[in-house]
Amino acid sequence: MKTVRIGSGAGFAGDRIEPAVELAEKGELDYLAFECLAERTIALAQQEKMHDPSAGYDGMLVRRLKAVLPAARAKGTKIITNMGAANPKAAAEAAQRVAREMGLKGLRIAAVTGDDVLDLILQGDYRLDGDGRPVSELGNKLVSANAYTGIEGIVDALEQGADIVITGRAADPVLFLAPLVHEFGWARDDWSALGRGTLVGHLLECAAQVTGGYFADPGVKDVPDMLHIGYPLAEVRADGGAVITKVAGSGGVVSTATCTEQLLYEVHDPSTYFQPDVVADFSKVTFTHDGPDRVVIDGAAGAKRTGLLKVSVGYVDGWIGEGQISYAGPAAEERGRLAIDLVEQRLAALGPKVLESRGELIGVNSVLPGNVSQAPPREVRVRFAARCESREDAQRIGEEVESLYLNGPYGGGGVTKQAREVVAIASTFIPETLVSQTVTMLES
Repeated sequence: MKTVRIGSGAGFAGDRIEPAVELAEKGELDYLAFECLAERTIALAQQEKMHDPSAGYDGMLVRRLKAVLPAARAKGTKIITNMGAANPKAAAEAAQRVAREMGLKGLRIAAVTGDDVLDLILQGDYRLDGDGRPVSELGNKLVSANAYTGIEGIVDALEQGADIVITGRAADPVLFLAPLVHEFGWARDDWSALGRGTLVGHLLECAAQVTGGYFADPGVKDVPDMLHIGYPLAEVRADGGAVITKVAGSGGVVSTATCTEQLLYEVHDPSTYFQPDVVADFSKVTFTHDGPDRVVIDGAAGAKRTGLLKVSVGYVDGWIGEGQISYAGPAAEERGRLAIDLVEQRLAALGPKVLESRGELIGVNSVLPGNVSQAPPREVRVRFAARCESREDAQRIGEEVESLYLNGPYGGGGVTKQAREVVAIASTFIPETLVSQTVTMLES
């Protein structure tokens, strides 16, 4: 039975490059996918594009391609990525420049567009999931609206002979499902096959999370050689059955436990995992150990897709002002609490338009409520942050923290401060029939 080997070269925008190079050189891959988009990532990319029409794609695209293209080209490995973010065409042009600079002639590079639906949702009566507000109420605060698209654009690009496919906001598992549909010729209504392929994509999409990253817990769940952790690959059969593994000799671990944790990652209901192309059912998935760092996956199913596409909506939601200061030595926690009290009272007296605020002691109560330890901490880091309506009010937050140097408890030091615009994320849904994907092909 035909087998396709597909690897995961990245699980988020800032992921490491070296493991992807290892996959390209030693993984004997047919495809290498880079999943680099989060909800907020694309909204920020849209902001960049507003200021510079040639920007808006992943800042690490060029570095990643320069690192993996030599091996990928030599071994015939095709690359699929959503690093196009808000500007897939500009990303494809950047990839074309990289290929030409490296002397890699004849590479076909596809840009898949169509996920940007900002104008479309402004014209319709769409409401935000959660609070039910009309999208139109966001007005000029609206930054972006990108639909989670399905496989069609990528499959189309591969059928046109693309060596590199660059998309915007495709759904994460789609980067892996699309080449499987292309290779095996799965029907668009073969829900079982699509569900199985979606399982493969879901397990691979976060890269090191299935090889021991975000899994390690020393003394409880030990992961060998995390310094050189390898990224995963799947050996996928035409019936959708697969083995999850990694390059021999690379660090990390692939086990039934790592696969189980990744299976449940960001899945609300394993029996009903909504995707653009299928409603996947992971409720009967099984993982079977098949030798060192090899896990057989089976049992995924699927049902007819909903006909709706989720849309990630980005909008400006004020400004965050923040200041931090450290206290060490006897009564460090008490001095830190006094510092927070002083900032709160001074901001109340000055009257900046604070929408919400939070003061915390890192290492004491910044993540967990109450005190983490009963023993008095020898040092604390005060963090005070507030969301404000304007940049000026947000800047005042850090200024008040900085003033603690001479207007607060003794021994404060190491102040940092910042003010940044907040891009909030919400969701809505639109009929899939309103979204059309287009492939633009370039050649090096």
